[in-house]
Order: sequence, then structure tokens, then C-alpha cells
Amino acid sequence: MDASKLKIAMWDFNHCDPKRCTGRKLAREKKIRILKPYQKFGGIILSPLGTIPVTNADSEIIASSGIAVIDCSWARISEINFDRIHNGKERTLPWLVAANTVNYGRPEKLSCVEALAAALIITEHESSAHRLLESFSWGGEFIRLNQEVLEGYLNAGSAEELLKVQEDFFNSKPVEDERPLYPPGSSEEEEEEEDQENIN
Repeated sequence: MDASKLKIAMWDFNHCDPKRCTGRKLAREKKIRILKPYQKFGGIILSPLGTIPVTNADSEIIASSGIAVIDCSWARISEINFDRIHNGKERTLPWLVAANTVNYGRPEKLSCVEALAAALIITEHESSAHRLLESFSWGGEFIRLNQEVLEGYLNAGSAEELLKVQEDFFNSKPVEDERPLYPPGSSEEEEEEEDQENIN
């Protein structure tokens, strides 16, 4: 499928600075659309309350109905009525490492664009993932940091297999306590310029 034709969306609950939101930046570039609060969506939903991991079995749903992410803060998650968003297709993401300049090298601290890109790669929509990531200077670094485990997730035939890949990878590659504060070639000044937020 043409990467520009895939339906990609985001619910924005105004929990972060719109000038520093990766999803808002993608919307300005017309790469995703912003959904109104509690607007219905028929595709896969990346939700902080999801319990089923996204797998390549979701590929056809994304191709036909799209994918959306919920942009919200854990500190204010109680303000959201998730029942009004529920469509039975909520998914969560497996273990991944962030490359954004706020949380570089930290596991499970993904921005909206990283979450969407990861889900798209896992579901065999890699060209769409790269189309989103190319809007950010650190987009390629996200792929580099997670390439091995993303390949494992992509090849998993079920949620159970994906979770086994996650467990095996996590056990074989313990998370380091000390990581660089910024990605290669980045700086604190760039951090202020990039659009950031966390969905995990």
C-alpha cells in the first residue's frame, strides 16, 4: 500500500505542549490527522491501557482501517474516559528503546511518532513508518537502536510468540543503567527544538 494512503491518526487530549508534540508536527505535515476527543475510529488503537501486543496479525486491519495513537500523560490518565474510545482493537507495544532527545536510550519512553512507527514496522508497513520518522532528525536512530528486536517482533506469528521474543531479548540484553543523554550528533539545544511527548 502507498505509505501516504494509510489512515494514521491521533487523539490529542492536550496534555502536552502542542509546539513540542511529535504527533502535532506530523499533523502539520499532513502525515496524520488529529481526531476530536472521543471521535470513533475503526482501526488499531495504540492505548496505554492496552493488554494485547500489536503483532503482524494486525496488518490487514491497519491496511483497511488504519491505526491511531492516544496522546496522553500518565499523570492525567484518570481524566480520560477510555470506554468512549474502546473499539475492541486496542493494542499495546512490546519492549522498545526511545531515540527521541528527551528520553534517548530509555526503554518504554516512546513519543507518539516512535509508537506509531514501531507498530507499523511490526505489522509490515515499514514504508509508512519511515515516512513518519523522516520528519525527525533522530528518526533513523530509533530504527538503529531497535532493529534487532523489531525484526524478532515482525517475525512473531502470534501475541504469545511476540512476548517470548520480548522475554528472550530482554534477558539477553540487560538494560544499561547509564546511557547517553542525547543521541549521536545531538545536543541540549536540539532537545529544545524537537517536538516531544511520551505515550508510555
